[in-house]
Amino acid sequence: MASTEEATRERAVVTVLGSDRSGIVAAVAGALARHDVNILDISQTILQGVFTMTMIVDLAPSDASFQDVAGELGSLSDDLGVQITFQREDVFNFMYRL
Repeated sequence: MASTEEATRERAVVTVLGSDRSGIVAAVAGALARHDVNILDISQTILQGVFTMTMIVDLAPSDASFQDVAGELGSLSDDLGVQITFQREDVFNFMYRL
């Protein structure tokens, strides 16, 4: 069994922010699925027309590199007109620790 530290290195945080429109969740989930990235947890809401979504994903099943997945999400961000951030979970936790 992998240690907590190893598991954290295999996970990433995906955040999406932008104007609400149909298809955002499907497009992001589809991009992740194409790389065999598993969605572990997801939260999304719409606040006065602003769409926000946060996902915790598992990169372990994927043969794609972190950079490959980040590149596809970057292209998708441009296509959808939303901001997509993709960070390793350990980096995210370090940046936002309380």
